[in-house]
Amino acid sequence: MTLRFGTDGVRGHAAELTDELVTALGRAAATVLGTDRFLVGRDTRESGPRLEAALVAGLTAGGAAAEVLGVVPTPTVAWVGAADGVPGAMISASHNPYGDNGIKFFAAGGRKLSDAVESRLEQELDRVLSSPAPGARSVAGNHAVDPHAGRADLERYATAVVDSLDGRRLHGLHVVIDCANGSAATVAPSVLARLGATVDVLHAEPDGRNINQNCGSTHPEELQAAVVASGAALGLAFDGDADRVLAVDSHGALVDGDHLIALCAIDLRDRGELTDDTVVVTVMTNLGFRLAMADRGIDVVETNVGDRYVLEALAERNLALGGEQSGHVIFRRMATTGDGLLTGVQLLDLLVRAGRPLAALAAEAMTRLPQVLVNVRVPRRDPGLVEAIGREIAAVEAELGANGRVLVRPSGTEPLVRVMVEAADEAQARSMADRLVAAVERASGTPVAPQ
Repeated sequence: MTLRFGTDGVRGHAAELTDELVTALGRAAATVLGTDRFLVGRDTRESGPRLEAALVAGLTAGGAAAEVLGVVPTPTVAWVGAADGVPGAMISASHNPYGDNGIKFFAAGGRKLSDAVESRLEQELDRVLSSPAPGARSVAGNHAVDPHAGRADLERYATAVVDSLDGRRLHGLHVVIDCANGSAATVAPSVLARLGATVDVLHAEPDGRNINQNCGSTHPEELQAAVVASGAALGLAFDGDADRVLAVDSHGALVDGDHLIALCAIDLRDRGELTDDTVVVTVMTNLGFRLAMADRGIDVVETNVGDRYVLEALAERNLALGGEQSGHVIFRRMATTGDGLLTGVQLLDLLVRAGRPLAALAAEAMTRLPQVLVNVRVPRRDPGLVEAIGREIAAVEAELGANGRVLVRPSGTEPLVRVMVEAADEAQARSMADRLVAAVERASGTPVAPQ
């Protein structure tokens, strides 16, 4: 058995990430990414310490000097890697349930790996597994952890987020935050308090199994109720490793990544800081976003799903802002990856400067077209399924015309085909999505219910 990279690193059920595999991955990473200082962070899952030990054992066996940060947000690993020019790894399954886990790597400089580097890492992993070094099949003993190093790096990151406002503060702003019982709990409450905001905190007591459990960006219902009940200006919902965020306005309405990017793009453009008046988003971004940007003279660059592809496009054209509907937002001049806390702070600053509520600003920024997204489980991963239903896709696109959009793509990590349809009204979007789901089921040979 070996490991293969998906859209965002290696991810799966924690039991499948055996000590042998993860130790071998650490050895391979040391060979491909560098053997000097190597950062290792993790989120709050109960499997995290075991995987941390295995990864550090492999890195050490490969000659790398591993620096264990402990529980930190993914953006902390990326920020320190960028500031110090060193590679790193984050042990997390992001928004997935506690039983899953994963490892995502950053090259020296804090950027996620390119497809070419991931391929080299996979090849080196295969080589290591085929000829393991003596004693490399198990994790020998406990790895040394310097808690002071992790705390110092977390504080450096927190200070950088505070300093991103150039001395401005958030006094008078009441915000509720949902830390998803994950990494955000280590830093988000203190950063917002340092900036002068009044902060109510939800789900900041991780126990190893409650990460993302009915909380955070995938389950914002309790946050929505809390914002309304407390009379707060807004709420922020992080995911398990705090690299994404969604917002909630004072009426309890969810404000997703598309709206956040639209708000920030317009704000940066108005301040003369949106390079080339251009923003980068993925193919999943709502058509309403594209229409809104066109109305304001802001160009849109589109990439594949994954914030690393967004970052590649940002770097290629030296652009300032990009992100995903899921809440990964990249402010390229301040970060090398999606950063939920930084995004939240930038949004709060925008509101203070505008002196207007989030609901009003979001409504002006864009109008979201009805979107239906269905994950169709198929017997096995088969990229050819999309091509097989090409005629049906073309027919739906022709019927929708300029007032709608279709995206059908295989999952990069699971046996799923993701069907997305946007249309002028919900009923039409649902009807067209049902047609495409049926086509996927026929082509897969085993009709199954959508997930």
